[in-house]
Amino acid sequence: MSSKFSSLPIPPLVLKGIAQIGYTNCTPIQDETLPITLTGNDVAGQAQTGTGKTAAFLIALFTRLLEKSPRPISKRASPRAMIIAPTRELAIQIYNEAEAIGTATDFSILAVYGGVDYEKQRTALSEGCDILIGTPGRLIDYFKQKVYDLRRVDVLVIDEADRMFDMGFIADLRYLLRRLPPYKQRQSMLFSATLSFRVMEMAYEHMNNPVKIEVTPEQLTAERIEQILFHVERSRKLSLLLGLFKRETWQRTLIFVNTKHQGETLARRLTEQGYPAKAITGDLPQKKRLRFLEQFKAGEMPILVATDVASRGLHIDGVDLVVNYDFPQDREAYVHRIGRTARAGALGKAISLADEEYVMSLEEVESYIGKKIPVEWPEDDLFIKPKYVPRPKIQPNRPTHQKNKTKPQNKNQTKSTPQHKNRPRRPEAKK
Repeated sequence: MSSKFSSLPIPPLVLKGIAQIGYTNCTPIQDETLPITLTGNDVAGQAQTGTGKTAAFLIALFTRLLEKSPRPISKRASPRAMIIAPTRELAIQIYNEAEAIGTATDFSILAVYGGVDYEKQRTALSEGCDILIGTPGRLIDYFKQKVYDLRRVDVLVIDEADRMFDMGFIADLRYLLRRLPPYKQRQSMLFSATLSFRVMEMAYEHMNNPVKIEVTPEQLTAERIEQILFHVERSRKLSLLLGLFKRETWQRTLIFVNTKHQGETLARRLTEQGYPAKAITGDLPQKKRLRFLEQFKAGEMPILVATDVASRGLHIDGVDLVVNYDFPQDREAYVHRIGRTARAGALGKAISLADEEYVMSLEEVESYIGKKIPVEWPEDDLFIKPKYVPRPKIQPNRPTHQKNKTKPQNKNQTKSTPQHKNRPRRPEAKK
């Protein structure tokens, strides 16, 4: 049976924030790590998304800052805690949860990430903060400009460490780690979906004898996710999806596709069929992406279509249906996609459509998760033909060929003639 937060040595101010967001009992990763981290020891934890690992390291972080006196103030702004995340979406998620858990404390929290408000973030950071959350690129950018320093950092958190390697951030991460106080003078926590050899090598190099915690490593997908697989022709996927929308009970659906073009096309076609949807892709401006996410979280937009840019680090409560419209080509992407539902113990459903283009990766995915995805064969009545929506015709921009209106130079000249041909001939030389 899981422990109650009130039974752990957590300061009253932190317990107040935990209670306000409705947490009472620990999740497995919290149950395993908090008894270690609350005593100031380092941890390298393996846990999947949606298992409560963000709250696990934030509770330990706030406890450390409340109980330990800060180091002397430096000349430049210097945070007391730093959290490094691979994506801006994850950085924003951590920031929001930190604001909620630390609501009763007076710690200032700042998130910096690429894509928006460069000067605004720079100014805010130069004024100082207690807890700094950011992506590697933006953190290094401001550090090299001497906007802040790292001499007062007492708590370090590295989230989604395996993703750091996948995204090529490991050199940036090591750059920051080498400029922190020695590992014996700070507390460090590392969390990752997989504790591979390269992740643990970095942990042992930059952490103080971290305790390795693995929470159900053999269970890659959440137990409360109902998984279904449909084999369907590519040309009939939209018809099947419309039928599933009619059959399933859902309020908020996240649909994954493999390409930007497919995402934009699917969002448009669903909207035409009466299902308002927006697409977020890698090159979508950050302000627009955040607006779509907020609309989706608030329930103003029931369907969000996304490429794998959104499959990591998004914490959206109440996603009751995930659809792999395009079956993922990466085995880990499957796990992270369906992990957007059934978060924090809730129930969820994940439906995958395997067509002739992407079905080849099915065997690899099933081998990775250690089981077969249950197959359901659709009846004809499950297919709903999309209604025809006429689109405005776009007139092609045909070049207009204007007639040559240049007047002839003389009556005998009807068309332009090279100048040298109009010159009078020289008289022939007399013999």
